Amino acid sequence: MTAAAVDTAAAKRAARPFAPFEWMVAFRYLRARNAQKSISVIAGFSFLGIVLGVAALIVVMSVMNGFRHDLMEKMIGLNGHMFLQGIETPLTDYDAVAERVGKVPGVTLALPLVEGQAFATTQYGSAGALVRGVKGQDLERLPGVAGHITQGSLDGFDRGQGLAVGAKLAERLGLRVGDNVTIIAPHGAETPFGVTPRMKAYPVAAIFQIGMSTFDNTFIFMPLAEAQTFFNEEGQANVIEVYVQNPDDMDAMRRRIEPAQQRPMIDTDWRQLNRSFFDVLAVESNVMFAILALIMLVAALNIISGLIMLVQDKGRAIAVLRTMGATRGAVMRIFLITGATIGVVGTFVGLILGLLVAYNVEPIRRFLMWMTGQNLFPSEFYFLSQLPSRVEPTDVAAVVGLALALSIAATIYPSWRAAKLDPVEALRYE
Repeated sequence: MTAAAVDTAAAKRAARPFAPFEWMVAFRYLRARNAQKSISVIAGFSFLGIVLGVAALIVVMSVMNGFRHDLMEKMIGLNGHMFLQGIETPLTDYDAVAERVGKVPGVTLALPLVEGQAFATTQYGSAGALVRGVKGQDLERLPGVAGHITQGSLDGFDRGQGLAVGAKLAERLGLRVGDNVTIIAPHGAETPFGVTPRMKAYPVAAIFQIGMSTFDNTFIFMPLAEAQTFFNEEGQANVIEVYVQNPDDMDAMRRRIEPAQQRPMIDTDWRQLNRSFFDVLAVESNVMFAILALIMLVAALNIISGLIMLVQDKGRAIAVLRTMGATRGAVMRIFLITGATIGVVGTFVGLILGLLVAYNVEPIRRFLMWMTGQNLFPSEFYFLSQLPSRVEPTDVAAVVGLALALSIAATIYPSWRAAKLDPVEALRYE
C-alpha cells in the first residue's frame, strides 16, 4: 500500500463519527486544569447528583416494592384472597362447598372457618384477640402459620383442644407451650337474665410468629369443632377462605369459582378489603419516584451550565479545530461525549451503589441502630419486623433509562452551541 493510500485511510478513520480523535479531545476537556477549576467543580457536582439520584431512586423503589410484597404476602397470605359467605341459608354445607372450590384450577386452598372476637386473659395480663376456628389439616397448610411455628407443634391440633397463639400476644400474656389461657366471648349462653359471657380455659399447643406485629399480637387459632361450640355456631361456618396461585388475577378466578359454589353466596376478594391501603402505597411510590427524579434533573441542569461554561472557555480551541478541518458535527460530538460521560459514568456508579444498599438494607439498618441506639424501624408502627427490600429489574431499568436520557439530553444544546461557533469571530481578538 502506498503512502498516499495510507494517508487516505487514516483520514477516513479520523473523519468518521465518534472517531478516536473526538474521544481524545473530549477526555482532555474533562481533566481539571487550574484555569477550569469552576468548570470542574460544576462537573463534579453534576456527577455526584447523578450518582445520588440513581442510587436513592433504586433504594427507595426497592424498599417500597419490599413493603408492598411483604405486606401483601402477610396480610393477604393469612387472611385469604377470596371470602365466600353464605346467604339465605346458614353455611352448614361448608365441607362440600370447600371441596368443590378447592378443585377449581388455580385454587391452592379453600378452608371453612368460624371467627369471633374474644378476650384472652392469664394471671400475667389480658388482651383482646381474634379467635379463628379451623381444622388442623387446614392450619398446617395455611401459608402464614405452618412454617412459622416457634414453639410447640400442630400435631393432634383437632384432638387436643389446644390453641395456636401469636408470639407477641403470648409474650404480653406471659404464655409458653403447655400454659393455660382463658378465652372469654361476649355472647355465651342465654339465661332468664339475658346473655352471659362464655368463658373457658385452653392449653397452648403452639406459638407462631408471622413477622407482622398486627397478626402476631392478635390472632389465636382454635380447632373448628371447638370454635363452633364456643361461639354458638354449631354445625356451620362463618366464611370459606380461598387462596389462589395468582392474587393479581382475581377477576378470572372469580369467574371460575362462582359455578363451583352451587349455592347463593357473597363473594369478596382481597382487593375490595385492602384497596385503599395498597392504593396509598402505589401513590407514595409514584410520588417518591417523582421527587427523587428531581435530583437527577438538577444534576442534568448542572451538566448544561458546566458545558456552556466549557464552550465559552474553549472558544479559541474550537476555532483552531475548525480551521484545521474539524467539521461542525465533530465539534458537536466532542462536547456530546464530554457531557454524556459525566452522566453515563455517574449513572452506572449510582446503579452499583444503589444495588449494594438495596440488597443490604436490613444489615445497614441494624448497624445504624447499633450506632445511634435508636429503634429506626418500630414494628408496631410499620407492621413488619424488619425493613424489607425487593429489587425489581423493571424499576431499575426505568431509573437507569431516565438518568441516561436526562444526561444525554442535557448535552444537546451546549454541543449545538459549540458547533455553531464561528471560528473567525472566536479568533478575531486573539
